[in-house]
Amino acid sequence: MSEERSEPGPESSGAGVIAIAGLSTGDSMPTLSSDLVRKVMETYVTRVLLIGIGLATTVIVARLLGPEGRGLYAVAAATGALGVQFGNLGLHTANVYFVARDPDTLGPLVGNSLVLSFGVGGLISLMLAVISLRFPNLISLHGAMLLLALIWIPLGLAYLLMQNLILGVHDVRGYNLLEVASKVLPLALIAGLIFSKQGGVVSFFAASEVALVVGCIGAWGRLRGRFAATPAVSLALFRGSISYAAKAYLAAFFAFLVLRADLFMVQHMLGMEQAGYYSVAASMADYVSVLAVVIGTILFPRLSAMKEIDAKISLTRKAAWGTAGILFPLLAVAALVATPVVRLLFGAAFLPAARAFVFLMPGMLFLGVNCVAVQFLNSVGYPKSVVVIWGLCSVFNICVDLWAIPHHGIVGASIVSSVSYFLAFSLILEVIRRTSLRLRAGNSEFI
Repeated sequence: MSEERSEPGPESSGAGVIAIAGLSTGDSMPTLSSDLVRKVMETYVTRVLLIGIGLATTVIVARLLGPEGRGLYAVAAATGALGVQFGNLGLHTANVYFVARDPDTLGPLVGNSLVLSFGVGGLISLMLAVISLRFPNLISLHGAMLLLALIWIPLGLAYLLMQNLILGVHDVRGYNLLEVASKVLPLALIAGLIFSKQGGVVSFFAASEVALVVGCIGAWGRLRGRFAATPAVSLALFRGSISYAAKAYLAAFFAFLVLRADLFMVQHMLGMEQAGYYSVAASMADYVSVLAVVIGTILFPRLSAMKEIDAKISLTRKAAWGTAGILFPLLAVAALVATPVVRLLFGAAFLPAARAFVFLMPGMLFLGVNCVAVQFLNSVGYPKSVVVIWGLCSVFNICVDLWAIPHHGIVGASIVSSVSYFLAFSLILEVIRRTSLRLRAGNSEFI
């Protein structure tokens, strides 16, 4: 743990998150309200609950569909997620940033988000449909699975953008409730399909998509009571946020390529079965690193609302060091128990996933700390160098995977991912250092 932390080590998981985020009464910064502390605790407990629900869903799907079916399910999910990542134009981050600074922009931001979701998202789905017809071997999805993956894109965009607006207006409880519902409902629907003997890869994925529709309706209902007029598109607001959003978009897109491009490469080079193994390893890695995501999620709107640079830097430093101190032993233990856990949860057929998971653990440490530390840069306008760093790391990841996957399989993909995360972490840390020095030298506040 960082020596700057004056409080003792966490006695419980809830207290641990408060300490990591610097949300304690012992900080040199002004004491945060008990309401904010409660929101941090609620979010952490919610994410722990989601880990269990998500793991249960992953285990059920993997056991019922087998490696090949699980691979097809994962590729369809990744296709929809990639479309969402490509189509959000950075507004998922810009929405939090701008509505946190000016709550009166909520209505126009909702309108802009919906137009973008079904306009740009629909266009992306149409383009992918045309590509799949012209080049059927390029997209390894066909028929109903392809249709469901394409429908996912505009719906996923709407849910993502509205969910981030909910976070930006500090409705953390609504944000958490939507997160829980989005995980519980698919599991319940899949259980119903199993009971009615209608289980299969298409019906399971369709169940997840039904839950996504319900999530969109819930997000709209949560936001609608917070603004008076019917949401309308605001071109002025869109132009005002596009510079920030474009940088956030490019950085997030390249980061997503580092996170998920290897799954597509494994599928194309090694087949659906190996993609199924690798998807399990990646899903497990996501579960053990979720704490960093929680801290980053709560930290961003808090930093965006702060004006003093020294306060921003102090809070970011505490959060990053605390996250590293918690993640390191957690990931080490996860690596040690990977094989028996995979055997217990997924069965012996998925044991190849355990070794790939172990080699992802170093990368998850660097990615987790980076997820927290980079919120400082997000809160001061997103330097262009962050975009360049993730772009270079994504190119590095893809190029080295072209050699590593054929020669070393999914373990090679894991090692390359870990190296890519380390490179991104090291370079972004240097950007944070230089940016903080520049801002301190320029003025004591960032407006």
